[in-house]
Amino acid sequence: MSKEVIDDYGKLQGSLQFGGPGPEGEPGAGGPPADFKAPMAGISWVKRKYLDVPYDTESKNQVLDIFLPEEGEGPFPVLFHIHGGGFGLGDKRDDHMDTYLKLLKKGIAIGSIEYRLSGEAKFPAAVLDCRMAIRFIKEHGKEYKLDTEHVGVIGGSAGGNLSALLGMNIPNGEFPGEEGKTFTQDCYVKVAVDQFGPIDFAVMDEMARENGISFVDHDQPSSAESSYMGGPLQELDPQYLAKANPITYISDKMAPMLVQHGCVDRLVPYKQSVILVDAIREKVGEDRVEFTTLPTADHEDKQYGTDENLDLIWNFVKKYL
Repeated sequence: MSKEVIDDYGKLQGSLQFGGPGPEGEPGAGGPPADFKAPMAGISWVKRKYLDVPYDTESKNQVLDIFLPEEGEGPFPVLFHIHGGGFGLGDKRDDHMDTYLKLLKKGIAIGSIEYRLSGEAKFPAAVLDCRMAIRFIKEHGKEYKLDTEHVGVIGGSAGGNLSALLGMNIPNGEFPGEEGKTFTQDCYVKVAVDQFGPIDFAVMDEMARENGISFVDHDQPSSAESSYMGGPLQELDPQYLAKANPITYISDKMAPMLVQHGCVDRLVPYKQSVILVDAIREKVGEDRVEFTTLPTADHEDKQYGTDENLDLIWNFVKKYL
């Protein structure tokens, strides 16, 4: 299957894997254009919002947005979007927010987290940023009319991986890069939604070969996952790769999780979500995870943004927020 331009955000020229055709069709040498910008959401209609709020000081990209319902003084439970983009692209204000901002009418706040991308900092930077953003909300959320005890996360693709990791409610100091550090707040969330996120980077190409649908380029040195992890996947220590795998951190502390994945996903094999769901059910029980399969959905498919699917997401998260 050729890696042609697909006109949906998240399906870039050569795919989000940065592994598209290069000169003379050399695999893995190409990538998205340097000036690529994600389609952006329309946010002017939201009357009450806080934009580009810094949650840390190491990078200009450590900022978040908060959008409040039109009425009420709160405190409002909040669902934070974590954008995708192969860990190397994307924007917290991308057009996925057009879908999530509809939930303001349900009386909850919506947020979105920007984080350091792989071109700026490798793993575990993106995860550490998202964890710090949640701590910031726990510490300062009341200043923004937020209910700091009812925080959830949702993300697709790379954002799905990050949301799943946050949903594991890993204690402070127990994630790579936090060793020896102390924090005034935890970074636990009440609920997490993972949409078609990569889970076990090491077996993505193996799964792609098995299903005959997905692109087989994750092991390329220039792939999104290799760029994020700092080297070709098959040359990295498996124990190091496991640190980016949400399955590694499953415990009774994890939040209830909704996982969604399309069966014909050409970028992240559907089985990536299957192994996550199976592991959660085995380790902590059937009731900790709900799995939505979309039989005809590709990666970043428009089916995820329908009102019907948004209702499904809302009916899940409202039980915990």
